[in-house]
Amino acid sequence: MEFIFRASPTIVYQFLTTPACLVRWFCDEVDINSTTYTFGWDGDEQVATLVEDWEDELLRFEWEDAPSPNEYLEFSITKSGITEETVLNITDFCDANDVKNARLLWESQIAQMRIETGG
Repeated sequence: MEFIFRASPTIVYQFLTTPACLVRWFCDEVDINSTTYTFGWDGDEQVATLVEDWEDELLRFEWEDAPSPNEYLEFSITKSGITEETVLNITDFCDANDVKNARLLWESQIAQMRIETGG
């Protein structure tokens, strides 16, 4: 999925990597220990390992309990050369019958992230 932001790549990156920002749009709580992120939602926890980190450009997480080792969550950040807007591409995996719900969830979360980043 692709989302456009008026915020800079640095601000978008900050909202993807810092606990104080992540809890404003992505999860209820987060604990970061080196490259291990423990995300909490309504008392449920999921653990992910940060396997790629290119500051202001790319983050790739592998979920501890992913059904396949080829599944990951990736945030790719670019800047449009024409409009100067920040483009956030999200790659996430789900079952074929969950695609619609996954899209709705991401759209809702990114709408909150836009509010928090100012655009």
